[in-house]
Amino acid sequence: MQQTVPASPAELLARVEELSARAEQLDDPQARDLAAELVSAVIAMYGDGLERIVAVIRDSREAGATILDELSQDGAVASLLLIHDLYPVGLRERVLEALETVRPYMESHGGDVELVELTEEGVALLSLQGSCHGCSASRATLETAITQALEEHCPDLAGIEVGGVLEESGAVSEITGMALPMADGELARAAAGLGTEPVCLPVIQPGGSPPR
Repeated sequence: MQQTVPASPAELLARVEELSARAEQLDDPQARDLAAELVSAVIAMYGDGLERIVAVIRDSREAGATILDELSQDGAVASLLLIHDLYPVGLRERVLEALETVRPYMESHGGDVELVELTEEGVALLSLQGSCHGCSASRATLETAITQALEEHCPDLAGIEVGGVLEESGAVSEITGMALPMADGELARAAAGLGTEPVCLPVIQPGGSPPR
């Protein structure tokens, strides 16, 4: 008897996306609502069970911390922890870690970035300052580097708003309220609970490094 090969995370994600698209195309609005309600109920049920599992693990102190750390290295598990707000590293800490990873690049171009506030809605308010005299990095390049770092570390971040003053080519440019939404694709992967690419820190391939 031939054994069935388990589906990979990427295949499971593709299947979820396919079924979601088919459900959204149902002609009967009641059927669409019922499908959405069913998905929400299943997610809530598994979320409750996962929360109880994590609580038992955490009560095991040092041994539990080691187990949770190892589980967080698995992309699929890490994504499930993220979507149910059980990830061992909080959003604010991950935002600060993301900014630290991009700070050397910013400083090499005479710039810097600071977290001003993380709103209740999950929007990071940032202050961008410095100068770009004689360098090839434009303001847009620096903003892109910041956005990519935040997407990698914080796929659950609702968005970012950049403010501050950046001197570029001898001119002072004021940046006020520039909203830079996060990548929808990575949020979809996180919401599906299926980490397939090492682009978002909580959505990493099995064997990858957990956030520190």
